[in-house]
Amino acid sequence: MTSPLVIGLGELLWDVFPDSRRPGGAPSNVAFQASQLGLAGVVASRVGQDALGDELLAFLSGKGLDTSLIQRDTSHETGQVTVDMSDGGHPDYVIHENAAWDYLEPTNELLDAASRASAVCFGTLAQRSDVTRETIHQVLDACPKDCLIVYDVNLRQDWYDSAWIERSLEQASLLKLNREEAEVIGDLLDISTESLDGFAMDLHEHHGIDLVCVTRAEDGCWLWTSFEEVDVPGRPIEVVDAVGAGDAFSAALIASRLWEWPLQQSAEFANAVGGLVASHSGAMPSLSDELAAMKASHAV
Repeated sequence: MTSPLVIGLGELLWDVFPDSRRPGGAPSNVAFQASQLGLAGVVASRVGQDALGDELLAFLSGKGLDTSLIQRDTSHETGQVTVDMSDGGHPDYVIHENAAWDYLEPTNELLDAASRASAVCFGTLAQRSDVTRETIHQVLDACPKDCLIVYDVNLRQDWYDSAWIERSLEQASLLKLNREEAEVIGDLLDISTESLDGFAMDLHEHHGIDLVCVTRAEDGCWLWTSFEEVDVPGRPIEVVDAVGAGDAFSAALIASRLWEWPLQQSAEFANAVGGLVASHSGAMPSLSDELAAMKASHAV
């Protein structure tokens, strides 16, 4: 039986820490963790025709990840993000401009993969470029009607715009964001966030969002559909670094929805997976065995 295809669509880059350099980029992290969870995770992005790009492809290939949708760019360098870890539980990011992933092209290979996808996860950051923004929406248009389209908001610096957000909401069926991002979206789109229920209902009625997920870091998460709501508290963990933990949460939520788990079970599993990754160093720690055990413990 073929594993469901999950595409992480957007940025692929190096997270540059004070003492090291690690592969990152939210959609890429999601694809990686989806792969570790037993799905067919694939990164759709673009890197430079440079040593940093070679190293990224070698790393992902070494992890068993499909890199066939990673384009090479001869004119722009592989992306980098400087990560400030002075507040360990809440990293700050400086995202360098004019990177290769700002020039993602809607190739036949990418659009064909989209037509076979079970889920696609995309965010806001990669839409800072007109080129990649249009490619993202062409890819989403090419997806099957039953594809799980996940808009993982991930606002970074000032790389967002109300028009980008509204267009993304129109494409998505599942919205994931944190409480601060909900406030930003509420302000930009004139949606009240006084009540999360009301906020989610507005997104459902006006943009067709079927599932709204609000993450709260160490305080757990809140999930809403038009017929069910769950509120799951966080679990105490020793945070090593939080980079990639939210992306692991997204991957686990995507996987559990594709497995058709109940909403409460999905929320608890995603919480646990996000916490597991936060207890390890880097955005892409190798945790296949631990994740398999965690899946078994949460399965009905």
